[in-house]
Amino acid sequence: MGFRGTVTDAPDFDASADAETLYNAMKGIGSDKEAILDLVTGRSNAQRQEIVQAYKSSYGKDLIDDLKYELTGHFERLIVSLMRPQAYHDAKEIHDAIKGAGTDEKCLIEVLASRNNQQIHELVEAYKDAYGSDIEEDVTGETSGHFKKMLVVLLQVLFAAGEEQWGTEESIFIMLLGNRSFDHLQMVFDKYQEIAETSIEDSIKSELSGDFENLMLAVVQCIRSVPMYFAKRLYKSMKGLGTQDNTLIRIMICRSEIDMLDIRECFRMCYEKSLYNMIKEDTSGDYKRTLLALCGGDDDLAGEFFPEAAQLAYKMWETSAMTKVQLRPTIRPASDFDPADDAQNLRKAMKGFGTDEDVIIDIVANRSNEQRQEIRQAFKSILGRDLMKDLKSELSKNLERLIIGLMLTPAEFDAKMMRKAMEVGRDGGHLVLTWVRCLAGYKKSMEDAIQSDTSGRFSQILTSLVQELADACNEDSDDMEIKFMSILCTRSFPHLRRVFQEFVRCSNKDIEQIIKNEMSGDVKQAMYGIVRSVKNQPNYIAERLYKAMKCIGTDDRALIRIMVSRSEVDLFNIRKEFKETHDCSLHEFIQVETMVVSFHILHVE
Repeated sequence: MGFRGTVTDAPDFDASADAETLYNAMKGIGSDKEAILDLVTGRSNAQRQEIVQAYKSSYGKDLIDDLKYELTGHFERLIVSLMRPQAYHDAKEIHDAIKGAGTDEKCLIEVLASRNNQQIHELVEAYKDAYGSDIEEDVTGETSGHFKKMLVVLLQVLFAAGEEQWGTEESIFIMLLGNRSFDHLQMVFDKYQEIAETSIEDSIKSELSGDFENLMLAVVQCIRSVPMYFAKRLYKSMKGLGTQDNTLIRIMICRSEIDMLDIRECFRMCYEKSLYNMIKEDTSGDYKRTLLALCGGDDDLAGEFFPEAAQLAYKMWETSAMTKVQLRPTIRPASDFDPADDAQNLRKAMKGFGTDEDVIIDIVANRSNEQRQEIRQAFKSILGRDLMKDLKSELSKNLERLIIGLMLTPAEFDAKMMRKAMEVGRDGGHLVLTWVRCLAGYKKSMEDAIQSDTSGRFSQILTSLVQELADACNEDSDDMEIKFMSILCTRSFPHLRRVFQEFVRCSNKDIEQIIKNEMSGDVKQAMYGIVRSVKNQPNYIAERLYKAMKCIGTDDRALIRIMVSRSEVDLFNIRKEFKETHDCSLHEFIQVETMVVSFHILHVE
């Protein structure tokens, strides 16, 4: 692969002239920050090193010291970091991560898991030169266990599989992943998924934990796609309240001359906006302008992939089509279930003065929906009362909505939520989720064909559908929406995965971006929701939960309907996606964002 960066060598470069420009920009009272950032971001790192030398020769001063004196805040850190050779920048990041109070494990993971052999070798030498100590000794002195062992493997650059035996299951992961033969390991991962019917990532998540788990996942993600790994790291550095500026600066600097174009495309594929626009919304001032210069452009203005990104998108749909996800609920049928006893206890909890909400929560949250229906019947037959009416009279606000939602059958709950959505006239969230859920459970005649027949009739149908989508992209908005709906709303998820995969190959276009750019309103929301769910439904719903809670004020109705509807389907899967995307457990997020309703009753810990 050729150059995929956004910062290149400046033509007609003159190091002495640039040194003079920087000197004049910092002379006198104040400094010309715009001149500084334009010059620094317009030169490659190799050219910046020549400027540093020319500055020293012409003025007898250290350019980095002068920049530190004249600039402040994140802008100063960013410009100064750009002026260092990349290996020395990495060395400083590692040094800062292990010195002082606490260790920044995420920084260690990011740098050591993502650098190639040559970059690691240069890092080791730069660290020795800058700090007079051995990087391996410093890192091992601040870490422990299998996490430490794997970091050592990555630092040693060349590692013979099987050379060391630690006698533990974790050592198998270390020996395999530490080999760093990316081509070989990619084939291993594909074969593993074919045999185990689960991804290597999911196996790591289930078998490992803590920093060691995060390091192994980072290594696997970098083997699969370094740009995708950095796209996810960038997103996590900016989403939510506050920005992880050190991470943002480090990545934007180290990838600007390598693969920032691919990172931008991966970012756009995974999230709902371009990297450019997220930086623009999350930062300010000269710091923002410098980062945007390194980013190099706004991908929301485009609807097509770069060639390499198209290959990656095609592979992503292939992985999505191959992966068989085991849906895992958080609520299961209770053992030793006695509906009559539960009915009596619920009645006692609501009799007399006050209501014992803890008893109600304990019973309702620890029974499956089928068992709750038996409790409703027992309550009526034994006590001659309507359990739903009693609960409504005894509970209030969001707790009442949540408990009643759990007591309804799934069909009753969906019907109620859809009616509410239509009455409000602006809340299409549940309509979209219900539509998506129906599609996911669609009894499809094509599923067997998808698994066994990639030629013949299925291939013909696939080609026809892809052509329909491609043709629709050239029509006016109304006709496009009708054609998209005719395909997206009548095919199963496995079928659509193959359609989207072929669409990328044949058209080089991003179906998500087409929907975002060419559609609007509820139709856009519905189509986009279907595509995101086809790719990864638990991830899509995790994002819906995040959006329901992230702004000022919580969308309690959205939160309740999702938690109720998914608790016996795939809430465990949703929890995992939430944690991976937002570096915070769903349980912790709900605790912070809600006050009245005890959502722990749905077992989101």
